[in-house]
Amino acid sequence: MANYIPRLKKVYNDTIAKELYKEFNYTTPMQIPAIKKIIVSMGVGEALTNKKLLDAAVTDLTQITGQKAVKTRAKKSIANFKLREGAEVGVMVTLRGATMYEFLDRLINVALPRVKDFRGIKATGFDGHGNFSFGITEQIIFPEIDFDKITKIAGMNITVVTSAKTDAEAKALLTKFNMPFRK
Repeated sequence: MANYIPRLKKVYNDTIAKELYKEFNYTTPMQIPAIKKIIVSMGVGEALTNKKLLDAAVTDLTQITGQKAVKTRAKKSIANFKLREGAEVGVMVTLRGATMYEFLDRLINVALPRVKDFRGIKATGFDGHGNFSFGITEQIIFPEIDFDKITKIAGMNITVVTSAKTDAEAKALLTKFNMPFRK
């Protein structure tokens, strides 16, 4: 397993990087944008009353990403939501390296086509610094999840952090990875 290279990383190194180098007229290969990390998170607000939902979310996210998910805590108290500072209200995972490329491959080629009435992802999720965020409403689009063992259908937020300086560069990078943006 030591010399294993994920399929998307090989595609990036062989074709995508060269295409971006020519397209944006970079002067050095270090300017070519790359994906740095992918952050997948799930908010589980109902975990305040039912702790089993949080454990189920950790299990689901661990199965989907292939990496152990961690519980996140509330940063501040909000009385209207009966939320106390430090209460566990979500789970998240930060993917880097080979795991990141494998997750991105499964997301683009397997999971997103399984979304009901899928017409593409809105390209409005860029933050101005080359990072792209979008949401998924159901975790059951991933084939790793056994539909019969789901306690509650939950959505997740996915953030793709790139080294691109502008949104145009980041969109070009993700488009070359076949990210299905809405036309």
